[in-house]
Amino acid sequence: MSTQDDLTSLDAAELERRVAEIKQRMRPVEEDLAALRGQRDQLETELRRRRRLDDRTARAGLKASMRDGKVPTVAELVAGSDTGSLDDYVYNLKTGGQVRLGFPGSRSQTLSFTDGVKIAQAADLAEAASLYAAGWELGSPGRPGVRVHFPGTRQERLVPGDEVYARPATALTRTPEGG
Repeated sequence: MSTQDDLTSLDAAELERRVAEIKQRMRPVEEDLAALRGQRDQLETELRRRRRLDDRTARAGLKASMRDGKVPTVAELVAGSDTGSLDDYVYNLKTGGQVRLGFPGSRSQTLSFTDGVKIAQAADLAEAASLYAAGWELGSPGRPGVRVHFPGTRQERLVPGDEVYARPATALTRTPEGG
């Protein structure tokens, strides 16, 4: 069967016989393939279960570290830092969910400060420390807190500065996601 012409010379009964023969030869292969797919799916389910357990364990460890005071809040970081980039840290809510500082869609993280009337954006820890030393507070007039958003989403929140924690990004191997 090398060309279309070879098939056109066959009658319908012969074509149906050949189709039935090929289907018969395919049946065991399809059964084997279905069994292999089932085994693959079981293994993938076990991998997902283990990843979720690891994420849950890491998140529980992170929350315990935050409760024990081993991880500084953003307010403590600003009060105790004079230099550095906001991107040198990974930020988590007290629930353990990872967030970024500032507005969704922004390329760089920022912190908003207010003196009660004016607003200033700090793009790094040096600016943040300078504003903090000048008596400015995290937030905007009448709205204290830290503006955060969840990575990869447009969902944002204003959270008290003592409910957002900062961990050095260099110390991380894998971070739990979610909020």
